[in-house]
Amino acid sequence: MVTFLGCIADDFTGATDLASMLARSGVNVSLRIGVPRTEPKNTADIEVIALKTRSIPASDAVKESLSALKWLKQAGAKKFFLKYCSTFDSTSKGNIGPVSEALMGQLGINQTIYCPAFPENGRSIFMGNLFVGQKLLSESSMKDHPLTPMKDSNLVRLLSAQVTNSVGLADHMIVNNGADILKEKLIALKKDGVAHVIVDAVAEKDLEIIANACEDMDFITGGSALAMPLAELYKLSGKISENNNIYRNHELTFGSVVLSGSCSEMTILQVKDFIERGAVAFQLDPIDMAENGTKKVLDWLTEQDFTKNIIIYATADPNIVRTVQDRLGVENAGRIVEQGLSECAVKAKEIGAKNFIIAGGETSGAITKALNISQLDIGIEIAPGVPWTFFGTKNNQMALSLKSGNFGKVDFFTEALSKLENL
Repeated sequence: MVTFLGCIADDFTGATDLASMLARSGVNVSLRIGVPRTEPKNTADIEVIALKTRSIPASDAVKESLSALKWLKQAGAKKFFLKYCSTFDSTSKGNIGPVSEALMGQLGINQTIYCPAFPENGRSIFMGNLFVGQKLLSESSMKDHPLTPMKDSNLVRLLSAQVTNSVGLADHMIVNNGADILKEKLIALKKDGVAHVIVDAVAEKDLEIIANACEDMDFITGGSALAMPLAELYKLSGKISENNNIYRNHELTFGSVVLSGSCSEMTILQVKDFIERGAVAFQLDPIDMAENGTKKVLDWLTEQDFTKNIIIYATADPNIVRTVQDRLGVENAGRIVEQGLSECAVKAKEIGAKNFIIAGGETSGAITKALNISQLDIGIEIAPGVPWTFFGTKNNQMALSLKSGNFGKVDFFTEALSKLENL
């Protein structure tokens, strides 16, 4: 099968989010963990490559993204989509802007759009400003993100600091007038030399309008919610085929482990809820791990009864996180947590655990690499943008859910396990 749409995601939870939303349209989607080391073979209509480039140096993010683009082009992709978080997680130096410009240069593209809106999850853009629920991004919990604190809500201003070419805005009054008017606006901006266009969206219908206006564009950037109507349009036009065979697995009955490295506001509530419902818990202490390693938690894990719900977490409120970062350094603290949770995942797999729920983008990237996962099949959706995925051989199948920090309701972990049991 020749691939039509090639997607690049800047973290692993974002990639599963994207694959899940695309699969809603009943199309054939394959999720690759990292750039495949082999040449494309038996590829899907839509290929998604999950990278871990959100918070690494911009030059490294560009290099990895161009490598992913090369593989997707070899797979036959004609259209391309760059996926980033619906909260536009980035720094003043990138990596959204630098990666976009590099991909545009390689593809010979002189204009693209940016739309991280995800109305179903409370992310909307109005007059270029990104909202999380009813709060501006800069007033939400994202302002305290340990790696990419978002202190500004204006996407035009944020992106302008990251790119070399002009940034413009197609505001909601334009979008609300329909696809033809939006298309005219994009053409006018292109004539004025505007290469990067932020597009407002506050509701699902706005995303449909944007998808219709941009269907012919070869390169689009945005959140996963924008990709879904695009996939539907490609299917209706016959460019990709329909596939209603949602992956099912009926033998994942032993050993479920939750591993949480996210310190988002919602994940804090989710961890608390899971423990209050009776989960057996171990909270990691990064300072202790820096001095003594992971023997304590690995010994604890070995002694657990895997018929019960188990959670190992480094999730903590922002004040505690800052204290740890002040002591260990921001990068070192993150590395210690990721390494610790990765070792827990490997040990749990050795013991016989079959089901893993991972909370946090950086954590998900570290653990999937530690488990040597190269490709995932997309299964049932637990919450908007968060599916169960499956990997392994026919006789040794395992389940994995990769959750972005702020996704899901308070009882997400319990709901996830319930859905898995009912497959």
